[in-house]
Amino acid sequence: MKKSLVILGFAFALLSCNNDKATSSSGFKTAYVDTQKLMEKSEEIKDLDDKRKVKTEEMGRELDAKVQQLKLDYASAQSEANAKGPQWAQIKAQELQKRERELGIMQESMGRQLQEEFGVKRDTIVSQIKNVIKEYGKKKGYDYVYGTGDAASILYAKDSYNVTEDILKQLNEKFKGSVEDEPAKTEVAKEEEKK
Repeated sequence: MKKSLVILGFAFALLSCNNDKATSSSGFKTAYVDTQKLMEKSEEIKDLDDKRKVKTEEMGRELDAKVQQLKLDYASAQSEANAKGPQWAQIKAQELQKRERELGIMQESMGRQLQEEFGVKRDTIVSQIKNVIKEYGKKKGYDYVYGTGDAASILYAKDSYNVTEDILKQLNEKFKGSVEDEPAKTEVAKEEEKK
């Protein structure tokens, strides 16, 4: 009889342990964020992309002007080649080819410069976005916040778990606040210069 009570007690204890595990695993509070949507609709990312586009166009205009001048110099050299002879034409062709290579190097350098400048800024923004998501998850009491998008780690989730809009709103408000603070800093700096 004692053996059957011990066995029954042991079985009961074992079942209650299994029930605790089932309860704790189903009690997790989860959410997910569409990371692709965050990147597309983040005003800070859009602002950075606009700045990159402007700088790319500025650099492109400088390069285009040099390319156009090189084309004019090629055309001029071809028309002068008959009058000045083959030796002059060969020297001029080498000079123009050297300028063409320098323009190619300049173009590559501009591309690297843009990548370095804006790549670092973009990485910083992505890191800030991750921190906002982390703080949001803590504040709202989530056990897990998953990411979807290009590298999806969720294949299905109820829409009610989607917190993308909340996080996007926080990111954009934070960015607007920092942009609005910039003119104030400039005015303060101007006042200090006057002193």
